[in-house]
Amino acid sequence: MTISIHHLPDRQLAPLLAAYGHAVAKRRLRIFVGALTFLSCVAFAVWWVQFDLLLLGRRLGEVSSYFSRLIHLDSGALVFTDPLDWFWGFIPWLKLLGETLLIAYTGTVLGALGGFCLCFLAASNLSGPKTRWVARRFLEFCRTVPEIVFALIFVLAFGLGPMAGVLALTIHTLGALGKLFTEIVENVDMKPVDGILSTGGSWSESIRYAVLPQVLSGFATYGLLRFEINFRGSSIMGFVGAGGIGQELLSAVRKFYYSDISAILVMIIVTVFILDMLTARLLKRLSALG
Repeated sequence: MTISIHHLPDRQLAPLLAAYGHAVAKRRLRIFVGALTFLSCVAFAVWWVQFDLLLLGRRLGEVSSYFSRLIHLDSGALVFTDPLDWFWGFIPWLKLLGETLLIAYTGTVLGALGGFCLCFLAASNLSGPKTRWVARRFLEFCRTVPEIVFALIFVLAFGLGPMAGVLALTIHTLGALGKLFTEIVENVDMKPVDGILSTGGSWSESIRYAVLPQVLSGFATYGLLRFEINFRGSSIMGFVGAGGIGQELLSAVRKFYYSDISAILVMIIVTVFILDMLTARLLKRLSALG
């Protein structure tokens, strides 16, 4: 079987080739302009923040020397050679680490509940424009201010301790999860919602029976991810007196107890690893149930 290929005459082919070449040239120009704009923004940012590669190269040795001090005991021996001396404060540090976990857990739960309540009011497919505007502005305020700023304010108001950390994490988590939950709600299938409303169901009933079954798995995923983030955040908030292991870490930094710094950091990193594995396993269980 032979296949014949038809060729257009040159007078018909020439305009098509010219149009194709013009389109290719226009696309290349857009790519060039976009790349040039991006590189210009990078160059401006580097110049504005005074990022000096030469200074970085000269001072890089000081960073390595700091890490070298972290892996040595006061006696000069490597920390691995004497774990008992390295983790001399394991029990009190473990208690503070547990306090940090509880701060993160409580702040995550309370913030997730607040975000859960507000996400339906902030969703464009479930609420009116005025209600949506107020809910979204409130969520933006909650997540725009850093947790450590909230923690500092609450420390001044309520004094030193974990309560300030819980309140700070709650507010920031409310704003962050409220935004993520809202995006999930806005992407649900509205046919079940319309069906319930058309049969005389209320707005709350449409949320309960039509929206929640579609969004709960996504809510759980973001909630567990936020718990990991909040644990790391609660470790830092101890720097301003908001409780947890951060206060002990700050004390070790100020006193130049390098082996204590590395021991506390190891405990925090190991805890993050364990949380990551546990949340991954829990997510698999939830996806299997869903």
